[in-house]
Amino acid sequence: MGISIVMTSGKGGTGKTTCTAAIAEALAMMGKKVLAVDCDVGLKNLDLALGLTDRVLWDFGDVLSGRIGAKDAIIPHGEIEGLYFLSAPSGDMPDDIDPSAFSELMTSLKGDYDYVLFDSPAGLGSGFRLAAKGADMAIVVSTGDSSSLRDGQKTVAALSALSVGDIRLLVNRVAPKNYRRINETIDDVIDAVGARLIGVISEDPAVSLAANLEKPLMLFGAKNTEGQFYRVARRLTGERVFLARI
Repeated sequence: MGISIVMTSGKGGTGKTTCTAAIAEALAMMGKKVLAVDCDVGLKNLDLALGLTDRVLWDFGDVLSGRIGAKDAIIPHGEIEGLYFLSAPSGDMPDDIDPSAFSELMTSLKGDYDYVLFDSPAGLGSGFRLAAKGADMAIVVSTGDSSSLRDGQKTVAALSALSVGDIRLLVNRVAPKNYRRINETIDDVIDAVGARLIGVISEDPAVSLAANLEKPLMLFGAKNTEGQFYRVARRLTGERVFLARI
């Protein structure tokens, strides 16, 4: 049985979808079989980050309605062996999805993969609950700004209420110069959000460039950021990796 991980942030703009794609890519490139699921019903973007926009024909709404089987809706990445993708519906709303049916579908798929990553929508509404309920682990993506930290706190509390026991923090878009200007450290972010740190990702112009070009980040050549995402993926597999600070 695979491990299910919900990637969430509480607020938009933290780079959560980019982080979901990069971690899924890294795990697959390490030899794991990975399914990335876009749970942002109506506002899907994970296909863009993975570079799969032109290949998506079906979504999990089609599977739940019985129009197609799950194995036909899930597409292999093509460039990254072992990576698969299941899209969110674009014409529905989160409340249109039956949570029980979705949970049953995801539980049935876990047996086919080492890792299943859910890209949760921003906010703590029905879309968030759809992605998070039943997850084995959660990764809260936060930046160092005050609104992100406040939302990170609320997200951790909401995840705990959904009985997600293993909650980690990924601090994204870190620019050391800015942290020094506001006299803040990564430890301050950890204390504010209230979750164990799993990684720190630098601010990198290559990340937004890869996203705009719809290219997988881990194949783009952003060496510093790629290495940081690999470190996160290695920790997820249980490897003891020194947690470097930026």
